[in-house]
Amino acid sequence: MFESYTLSELGSIFVMQGFAGLILFSVYLLMALGLAIIFGQMGVINMAHGEFMILGAYVTYLCSQLFITYLPSLFPAYFFIAMALAFVASGSLGILVEWALIRHLYRRPLDTLLATWGLSLILQQVYRSVFGPREVGVELPSWMMGSLQLTDTIEVQINGLFVMTLTLVITTIVGLMMFRSRWGKQVRAVVQNRAMAGAVGINTEKVDRYTFGIGCGIAGVAGSAFTMIGSTGPTAGQLYIVDTFLVVVFGGAQSLLGTILSALSISQAQSTLEFFLSGSIAKVLTLLSVVAILMLRPQGLFTLKVRR
Repeated sequence: MFESYTLSELGSIFVMQGFAGLILFSVYLLMALGLAIIFGQMGVINMAHGEFMILGAYVTYLCSQLFITYLPSLFPAYFFIAMALAFVASGSLGILVEWALIRHLYRRPLDTLLATWGLSLILQQVYRSVFGPREVGVELPSWMMGSLQLTDTIEVQINGLFVMTLTLVITTIVGLMMFRSRWGKQVRAVVQNRAMAGAVGINTEKVDRYTFGIGCGIAGVAGSAFTMIGSTGPTAGQLYIVDTFLVVVFGGAQSLLGTILSALSISQAQSTLEFFLSGSIAKVLTLLSVVAILMLRPQGLFTLKVRR
C-alpha cells in the first residue's frame, strides 16, 4: 500500500489527510454533540437528527441568496447571521417536535426510533417539495476562499480552518453550559436520577424540551458548517446519521470528552484509509474496528455513573 511513495510523499499525504480528517471530525463532532445531549439525557434515538442538520444548511443557503440579492455590501459577514438563524430554526423545530411527538414516547426507545425515522422521511419530502430534488450550494465570502500554502506539497483550506475554529468555539460553549450553567446542572441531575431531580423541584419536562431543542439547534449549526464542504440536498443528512450514532455510542452517550475523542479517532481513521483504499472499504474497516472495541468495552470509551 505504501511501496510506491517516498517517505517525504507519505509525510505530506498523512498531513493532508489528517487535515481533511479534522474537517470531517468537525462535522461529526457538531452533529454528535447535539445527538449525545439528546440520547444521553433522554434516551431518545433521534433518526431525524440529520434532517435538523439539513434544515440549518438550507437556512444558510437562503441567507446567502438573500444577502447576494438585497444586501451585497454585508455579504462578507452573512455567514455569522446564517449560523444564528440556523440554530434558531432547527432548535425551534426541535422544541415543537418534542412537544408534539417525543414527549409521548419517553421510555419507549423502539417507538422513538420508528417515529423519528418517519419524521425524517416527512422532512425529506418537505425539503424536496420546497427546494427541489437537486442539490444546492452556498456562495462563500471571498475571505473564506483559497488555501494557505504551508510547504511546497502541503496546503490547507481556509474554509476548513474556519469550520475547525467554529467547532472549537461551539464545543467550548457546550462544555461551559453543561458544567457551569444552571441548565447544565439540571440536565446532569436528571441524567443521574430523574425521579429525585423532580422531587427537589426541577421541571424535568421543561429540561427535556429545552435539551431536545438545543441538541437540534447544534445540529443546525453543523448544517451551516456542512455547506462549506459539501452541497445540500433533501437526503444529505442521512449520509451522516449512521456515522454520528457510531461516534456517540463509541465515545459513551453521556460523556462530552468521549464524544470528542470518538469523533476524532473515527474521522482520522476514515480519512486516511480513504486515500489508500476505496471509500467503502475504509468505512467497513473503520466500522469493524469500532465494533471490535465495543465488544471489549460495550459501554463506550467513557461513561458516567448513573443511578438507576
